[in-house]
Amino acid sequence: MMESYDLVVIGGGSAGLTAAGMGAKFGAKTLLIERDRLGGDCTWTGCVPSKTLLKAAKVVHAVRNSGRYGVTNPAPEIDFSQVMRRVDLVREEVYHSVDRPEIYDAMGVKTCHGTARFIDNHTIEVEDSDGARQVRGRYIVIASGARALIPPIDGLQDVPFLTNESLFELQEQPRRLAVVGAGPVGTEMAQAFQRLGTEVTVIDTLGRILANDDDELAVMLQDVLAGEGVRYVLQADVRRVDRSGAEIRIIVEDGGSERTILADALLVATDRRPNVGSLNLDAAEVEFGKQGVTVDDRCRTNVRNIFAAGDVTGRYQFTHMSEHMAKVAVTNALLKWPMRIDAKHVPWATYTDPELAHVGATASDLKEQRIRFEVYRFPFNRIDRAVTDGKTTGLIKVFAKKLTGRVLGATILGAGAGDMIGEYALAMRNGVTLRQISDTIHPYPTYGLGVRRAADQWYIRNYSPRFVRLVQKLMGYRGSVNSYEPGEIV
Repeated sequence: MMESYDLVVIGGGSAGLTAAGMGAKFGAKTLLIERDRLGGDCTWTGCVPSKTLLKAAKVVHAVRNSGRYGVTNPAPEIDFSQVMRRVDLVREEVYHSVDRPEIYDAMGVKTCHGTARFIDNHTIEVEDSDGARQVRGRYIVIASGARALIPPIDGLQDVPFLTNESLFELQEQPRRLAVVGAGPVGTEMAQAFQRLGTEVTVIDTLGRILANDDDELAVMLQDVLAGEGVRYVLQADVRRVDRSGAEIRIIVEDGGSERTILADALLVATDRRPNVGSLNLDAAEVEFGKQGVTVDDRCRTNVRNIFAAGDVTGRYQFTHMSEHMAKVAVTNALLKWPMRIDAKHVPWATYTDPELAHVGATASDLKEQRIRFEVYRFPFNRIDRAVTDGKTTGLIKVFAKKLTGRVLGATILGAGAGDMIGEYALAMRNGVTLRQISDTIHPYPTYGLGVRRAADQWYIRNYSPRFVRLVQKLMGYRGSVNSYEPGEIV
């Protein structure tokens, strides 16, 4: 007889694992189908290996610059194969700690290895090395993820290029690396390889890196990376690539003329496309497009019993949003509780050194919507912990309402920015104002104290000289009245 489940989850990445685990916790008979290894992109080709490589590069950079702390140390010798060996060990450690099938079996989730395709809106065919079988699901969550999108560059298919799916399998360090794409992946890997000793050139059609981030802080970060030796070729189009022996030639149009960039390895880090090709979505009449499976804010597809979450929807490309969407999907499917995607408070971070993080509206968003706001700034060179650590490059910017201090958005460049941005996400979601943040005790000395110091600026601006004079008059005080220039940081 055909096996029947309350919940069938297709894909064992961040969204799929979260969905399956929740299904089991809610008492649903749950099946999780994965064609490769559980853990998905985050564990094997994304977050975990990239941050492990960035850590190695950060250690190398710290050793090279140890003299600034009064520590004499010889120049580091880099064993690239050992660096990559550690990347692989960390991936395996994460997999065995949180992703392996036995963990989900113990929760009550049945895991199944194979390729899934729809037969109809309740029936899934699973094919593996032993053949094909069919299962039925009362509810189905599509969480099949996404993969690197290969741009239509002339000659690209004839050269050995890298994507995030193959980059971390390198065993020999390239002397020269060309990176096509100045988004988060390209930017992080550019710094990592440059610090490890590779000569890196980044190519992008735009005029700066990290197009979705704050312009001022993105340019500051770009300057940091350029200062470390990363070469940027921006506002340039890649026309074609070819190969001459072991050398790769990238021909770009830059300023109306063509130039050639030579490299030993080429990383394509441009965009991603959803994994929908093998799902046979037409059989289930599920709507999808180039961006992925179409869902509403409750993660519902156009088919009543089928939901989708994570990268396959094309809506967000963050692990934390994949998990969030999975919670939304399963809550709506199994509990019938109308939970919605929290699109207003989506934080993200690029884990370079310094880190760049953001949550909420950008300044340009607010201007386009004609929303009046104030910008409250606080530099890292005024955060004592940053001074003690020698990490003074950076800036906190908060966009908030002048009268109430309600936070509309925040962006941070600096050490620990990815952790700090969470406080603003929590504040925004729960209506915590800058006044309340300023009144909250933060431990000293921490980077997080910078969040409070930025909030202090709201107090300073709202206590005008006129108000202080009124207090003096009422209380009989005789001190001087301070006044500050617009934007002055106190």
